[in-house]
Amino acid sequence: MTDIFGRFGVARVINATGTVTRLGASPMHADVIAAMAEAAQGNVDIAELQARASLIIAGHTGAAAGIVTAGATAGLLVGAAACMTRFDPAKMAQLPDTNGMRNEFIISRSHRNSYDHGVRAAGARLIEVGLPDRTTGCGVRDTEAWEYDAAIGDRTAGILYLAGTGSRPRLTDVVRVAHAAGLPVLVDAAAELPPQRNLRHFVEEGADLVVFSGGKAIGGPSASGILCGRRDLVGAALLQQLDLDYVSEDWQPPAPLLDKSRLRGVPRHGVGRACKVGKEQIVGLLVALERFSKDDDAARNQRFAEVCAALLAPLSALPLNVRIVTDTGHGGLPRVEVRFGGGEGGGSDGAASTSEHFAPISAHELAARLRGARPAVHVDATDADRGVLLLVPTCLAIADAAPIAAAFAAALHAPG
Repeated sequence: MTDIFGRFGVARVINATGTVTRLGASPMHADVIAAMAEAAQGNVDIAELQARASLIIAGHTGAAAGIVTAGATAGLLVGAAACMTRFDPAKMAQLPDTNGMRNEFIISRSHRNSYDHGVRAAGARLIEVGLPDRTTGCGVRDTEAWEYDAAIGDRTAGILYLAGTGSRPRLTDVVRVAHAAGLPVLVDAAAELPPQRNLRHFVEEGADLVVFSGGKAIGGPSASGILCGRRDLVGAALLQQLDLDYVSEDWQPPAPLLDKSRLRGVPRHGVGRACKVGKEQIVGLLVALERFSKDDDAARNQRFAEVCAALLAPLSALPLNVRIVTDTGHGGLPRVEVRFGGGEGGGSDGAASTSEHFAPISAHELAARLRGARPAVHVDATDADRGVLLLVPTCLAIADAAPIAAAFAAALHAPG
């Protein structure tokens, strides 16, 4: 294999963190790469390609329509913009200035996260409701449906909902409140694949717009995503990111997705123009989506389990508590857990066991030393405060087991 990164003076890393964007997201299958390379050699009407993508995405998600976006956050941006402007080209041109229009999205306090900046970037204002007593350990309650209802006003453009296995209130309850007020629900489900059934789950529960990452479990380009849902909102979202350098008489948008008669003129380049998607990303995402939809959760997990087993053997020889655990929230994904010490929490400081040849070291320090190895090994250190590191197999191969074990041994070893 040629080292394209080395050509530009950048070292490859071993990614045991998972399909995170900062490490390049998911490795793409050869079929996806070949499709993107072929698409790169020709030209196509992007609006027509997106219209065809809409039909394909609709078939896999059960939504009325769908488009390819420049990542999940871009999907939130153009989705929020669509909720605020609908098909009004004057409002589209005004964004991100939302003066005089509905610009508020109601969101549970327990759903706030860094990625909701995508909605705010469109010019929206987030209205927080509820108290996350359940997640802070102060009680058993979270935001309730009536609190969304109480917050709806004449500036409300929609409701923003963060999907997750523990999200409260239930999406169906939020949808009921929103639809009673004639408002759309925009669901951030960026990382909610697998399981495969989630492609349809949120639409089936009544969501008006759903965002998925294309570069995670789907295995598409890192800078790709899916926005699917109601045809009118998806069409309005597409208008926010298309190149619209047309005179009105020449503009013939694809009728199945964009009804020209609903517009009083050709919109100016929208707030999502900075999130434009190339032909390569659209084609790559569609091929990856077809592969993901044909794949089986159990078969996929079996492949990952083989990688985990290859990691388990050499790591078990080190003074660490190592086991394979299952992420029940993401379709049963197996992962390797590295736990320090003999107790449940690995000690108050998360320190590794000591021996004649190994010195105490915190989980955070070990993760830092692994990142400093050559090749660098990146692990999931989310629970490092508890003395736990996770090795996620989604971007690993069996051949990575040996260098990962060697990096762990070197990081733990104390000078004699």
